[in-house]
Amino acid sequence: MKYLILGAGPAGLAFANRLLQNGIDDFLVIEKEDEAGGLCRSKDTGGAPLDIGGGHFLDVRNPKVLDFLFPFMSEELWDKYDRDSRIVINGNTINSPIEANIWQMSLEDQVQYLKSIAVAGCNLGKEMPEKFVDWIYWKLGDKIAEDYMIPYNRKMFGEDLNELGTYWLNKLPNVSFEETLISCLEKKAYGSQPGHARFYYPKEYGYGELWLRLADRLGDRIRYGEAVDKLDVDGLTVNDTYKAEHIITTVPWTDIKEYKGVDEAYLKDMEELKHTSVVVEYIDEKLDTSAHWIYYPDPELSYHRILVRHNFCPGSRGYWTETNLTRHQKSGDSASVSAKSSGKAKNVIYDRDNCFINKYAYPLNTIGKEEIMKRLLSYMKERNITGLGRWGEWQHYNSDVVVDRALTLADELSR
Repeated sequence: MKYLILGAGPAGLAFANRLLQNGIDDFLVIEKEDEAGGLCRSKDTGGAPLDIGGGHFLDVRNPKVLDFLFPFMSEELWDKYDRDSRIVINGNTINSPIEANIWQMSLEDQVQYLKSIAVAGCNLGKEMPEKFVDWIYWKLGDKIAEDYMIPYNRKMFGEDLNELGTYWLNKLPNVSFEETLISCLEKKAYGSQPGHARFYYPKEYGYGELWLRLADRLGDRIRYGEAVDKLDVDGLTVNDTYKAEHIITTVPWTDIKEYKGVDEAYLKDMEELKHTSVVVEYIDEKLDTSAHWIYYPDPELSYHRILVRHNFCPGSRGYWTETNLTRHQKSGDSASVSAKSSGKAKNVIYDRDNCFINKYAYPLNTIGKEEIMKRLLSYMKERNITGLGRWGEWQHYNSDVVVDRALTLADELSR
């Protein structure tokens, strides 16, 4: 075939459907799981859809992406929301991001946070440090660092935060003492909103319904239950079965068991790529809040955030938690999780009716990762193998970003 697409998550599905729109039908998608959608799949849980890969939403800001997706699932089938995300910190429940909403804290806490921000290294003109933890103190001050950023990131990414680089943190807003002080005096947020400030969510379905519809459009050009066990780079073949002129991989490089024809240096590079696994667990309890999701830096709680399903999924109840797998195992509810996760080959495991384990959840921005991926992607591209999406590029992309990149790649290759 002309194109072999590895993985039927948002990246692979968007790329394949764009090829069809561009008049190219000589391709095949192979998918390890029994259905399409990747981390954006949904399952009926507690009488309503639950997104088993965690919180995923369709951002409203990219018309190119929306124009592509709405013909599969029309805009009338979606509700639009203004994001309501919150943080529970030191007895305060405030809106996110923290640096814009300190004014919602108690007066005593506002004073302490303002004093801390005033002497943060970036506000005093000190040189930017290289280590992740030092950078957090330098950027945000010791109060935000110790009360929120450090404990939250440890819960989400792991205990050794200095494994992480600082190259990806520049997207955090500048924390100006003057602006923060004004926001506390005027009692309103300042600065720009984070991603998903406005978002779409289906009226009658989980987010996974969108990707099932993209998969349906492909017909017999998609095959399920087909893991990528072997990739022959020189022969452009997969599993000694499928051969293509060009391979588009959206699956984790580290999940492919065997490579043929790859220089040893690049195999060693792949060994340096790190990721986290996440457990999503449904709780059948209605919360008295209008928030869509809430962040919890408290290290005594195993989970790092909850998604309040009944506030964005009409007719539902309950919420789900997201917990780093290692923390989930340490919390005491780990025996069946451990057995299941070691005994199955699939990337999503159904431990119970209300608990889902995602082996590949977040790619980690470790020190040296950017250089590794630059070398790896360049090496593979020279051999007609292109990495695409969250796992193909090893970047923490949201689904709308993934679709945008897939459309751009398909259009480039279709010329």
